[in-house]
Amino acid sequence: MKRDISIATFYNEFIEEIALASDNESYGWEPQDFFTAVMLDYLEEAGEIEDPIICPFRGYGLQLNAYHISDSYEEVEIFVSVYNENSSLVSVSRNDIDAAIKRGIQLYRRATSDLYTSFEKDSDTYEFAITLHNEKIKIRKVKIIALTNGTVKSIPFEKTNLAGAEISFSVWDIDRLFRCVTSGKMRETIEIDFEELFGVTIPCIENKTSDKYSVYLAILSGELLADIYEEYGPRLLERNVRSFLQVKGQVNKGIRDSLRDEPDMFLAYNNGISVTAESVEIIRDENGKPSIKKIRDMQIVNGGQTTASIYNARKDKKINADLSKVFVQMKLSVISSAENMDEIVPKISAYANTQNKIQMADFSANDPFHRKIEELSRTIWAPAQDGQKPKNWFYERARGQYADMLSKESTTLRRKAFKDAHPLFTKTDLAKYENTWDQLPFYVSEGAQKNFKKYTVRLADRGNFVPDIKYYERLIAKAILFRSTEKLVQQQQYGGYRANIVTYTIAYLSYTTGQRINLEAIWKNQALTPALEENIVEVSKFVQHMIVNPLGGANIGEWCKKQQCWNAIKEYNYTITESLRKELVDVANQSAVVSSSIKAVTSSLNVTTDDELEIIEKAFAISAAEWFSLSKWAKDTNNFQGWQRSIMFSVGQLVARGRKPSYKQAVQALKTYEEAIQKGFNNI
Repeated sequence: MKRDISIATFYNEFIEEIALASDNESYGWEPQDFFTAVMLDYLEEAGEIEDPIICPFRGYGLQLNAYHISDSYEEVEIFVSVYNENSSLVSVSRNDIDAAIKRGIQLYRRATSDLYTSFEKDSDTYEFAITLHNEKIKIRKVKIIALTNGTVKSIPFEKTNLAGAEISFSVWDIDRLFRCVTSGKMRETIEIDFEELFGVTIPCIENKTSDKYSVYLAILSGELLADIYEEYGPRLLERNVRSFLQVKGQVNKGIRDSLRDEPDMFLAYNNGISVTAESVEIIRDENGKPSIKKIRDMQIVNGGQTTASIYNARKDKKINADLSKVFVQMKLSVISSAENMDEIVPKISAYANTQNKIQMADFSANDPFHRKIEELSRTIWAPAQDGQKPKNWFYERARGQYADMLSKESTTLRRKAFKDAHPLFTKTDLAKYENTWDQLPFYVSEGAQKNFKKYTVRLADRGNFVPDIKYYERLIAKAILFRSTEKLVQQQQYGGYRANIVTYTIAYLSYTTGQRINLEAIWKNQALTPALEENIVEVSKFVQHMIVNPLGGANIGEWCKKQQCWNAIKEYNYTITESLRKELVDVANQSAVVSSSIKAVTSSLNVTTDDELEIIEKAFAISAAEWFSLSKWAKDTNNFQGWQRSIMFSVGQLVARGRKPSYKQAVQALKTYEEAIQKGFNNI
């Protein structure tokens, strides 16, 4: 959303975000590192970068603040920060930027050589260095990106080559970030001059039927589309499409087969791509026929999978696709004004993608779930503890809300009091807490933005779920659990991978206790018990060991993103302490005797196959007491929806009376039963 603010106001809010980050983290970072984290969070949200890993390191002539390595190891991004702690905006000299970039180049040179020998194997920096050393032959592109909270005059960098890799350079200063954020697009506008960059123009048919937009139809070669994607990557993809690709993460088999087996038929078989733009530059030949020379703000709103697949097919030697025979149709809609852009582009994206449920998932903060969490956070205060003031946790549904509230406090003392009374948590924090508790630490390990998108897809599967007060209180308890675990893990001084250790430690305790950790008690006390803290420390020890010693000697960071990592940790034989066991939510078996006043749910079996009979018998074989226990466990741990818990209880009633459930009841009941087992039910 476009914000009508000055760059000075934006800078003040940005500096406030850095201060907030330093308040909420305990990594032992320096101010430069918190700046890096905030800056990269903006750039990742804007789609300019993907999955950056904060990894502070300074050596003689070397600098690293963060990095990203592509899955194929072909592309490496190295981020170097130039940060000053001035309260007002200042300019940064080219000499400072050049010096930081040179340190980044030297870092890359050393990393591909023997830098890894300088680090312990359980450190984040070791993984960066050993990966570049082992995969240096595959690296084709290296980007050295300087980040600064000052302003920098335009620097005309030239690309260079180093050991077979193309080295390029860029700068993100506060002015460039300000333009990106306040443009209303939360991404930097792409302007593609096809004649200048690729030596071609694109013949087209033009049609204008409305004052709001113009349409151009064209045929692109597969080579050109791959070139465009190689240059601009996911920045080309409108946000919902980009999010879908990140969630799905696989090349469509049909597209791949067509590219490999029948490239000349691709135009006939594929629906093409739908593109929106702010403006186009048209040139005409001597006969007046139009061609597209330049597109400003090109965004692919449908056909992202096609585009990425063609690019990947060119890279994948196994596919061996002949892109010279591949052609793709393009419908380009040029929207006449910014106001119309905001209204029309989301509709084009939505209507073009209605065939896929995941593509329709709303990855914004404006859906009813997030608005309800925001509403609850503004009105619910945590219970006051002895000698402490009550707290009102602040949910930042949209970036800048918290800084805006802080700006209304006139003194440093008042601002500190506000932060103490209103702890901040964001959308990505919420997703991190929930996916960790639901035992998906491999999702959380993928990074904040990807984890948020996967959580949103999971949330969409729950239908029109609206959080209530109890849900909110349990959510805050999970926040306290997560943040307390961060501090406890930091105190152990493991060396690296703290974020992974934290999410896997909590997920393991969630699993091994059957999600029976007393969240209500955490909410009431706004703190963990000594027994829970003791078990967190003990669990973190074997979790850390298993994370930094991956099966088969795999890359540690990638290992943490795999479900196999979770499966291995989940199988570790650990017994919680008796003191913690006594604190768990009581899910005692209910009596199998059912009051005659309770009406049993019955229905005709209508069974026609042996498979259906087998499912019914399987549900009937589970004791009534266990069904009742499961129903109570689900309620006490806030698992499953009300109708699912009702089915569990109803099946228990039927079994207690010696009656078998219907096929439909059995299917639903067994589905929840198996999922509950996966979440730890019956583990104690």
